[in-house]
Amino acid sequence: MKSYLNTENIARSKGGVEYHPLRPFLPEHAKVLFLGSFPPQRKRWSMDFFYPNFINDHWRIEGQIFFGDKNHFVDLETKRFKLDEIVAFCQEKGLAFFDTSTAIRRLQDNASDKFLEVVEPTDIPELLHQLPHCRAIVTTGEKATETFCASLSIPAIPKVNTSVTIPDTQNLDGDPILLYRLPSSSRAYPLAFDKKVAAYQQMFMQTL
Repeated sequence: MKSYLNTENIARSKGGVEYHPLRPFLPEHAKVLFLGSFPPQRKRWSMDFFYPNFINDHWRIEGQIFFGDKNHFVDLETKRFKLDEIVAFCQEKGLAFFDTSTAIRRLQDNASDKFLEVVEPTDIPELLHQLPHCRAIVTTGEKATETFCASLSIPAIPKVNTSVTIPDTQNLDGDPILLYRLPSSSRAYPLAFDKKVAAYQQMFMQTL
């Protein structure tokens, strides 16, 4: 099984600073790039990939949209996500993943974004350079959206369920790349699962 862990970054995490423990997942033909804030602590992981927290509903949302089954990517017996199936699915559909921060400090011992201090934002243009067919970047929370907009000097932070054109970007087709802000897949975000599914489905219909 291929590992997506960035062991070099894990080793250099010290002094309260955590470097991103995963390598960017960037299929060359990807049309959508998901950018969260930063992975939760390793003790909360159920797989070595993005959105690893078993009580985060990202993979249930995608299972419901593409397979009509929110548990399509869920191993209910072991309470883990099906990593190999998720990776194959993302490669087939052209979905890329990373986060808006490459290094952070946790101001409290939990997974809440509001207690993350960004030490080093991600080089977004470098990610896009590796994704020539990208049509949209999706941020899935307030912290991720704020960090993204600050990194690319976007003055107005888009509201949830809206999209804006990212200045000075275009793909190989010459189309500008869009920023979609979607509701967080965290269960801490107060929105019904079905409404989150509808929001993500609308984005996929416009981008894939």
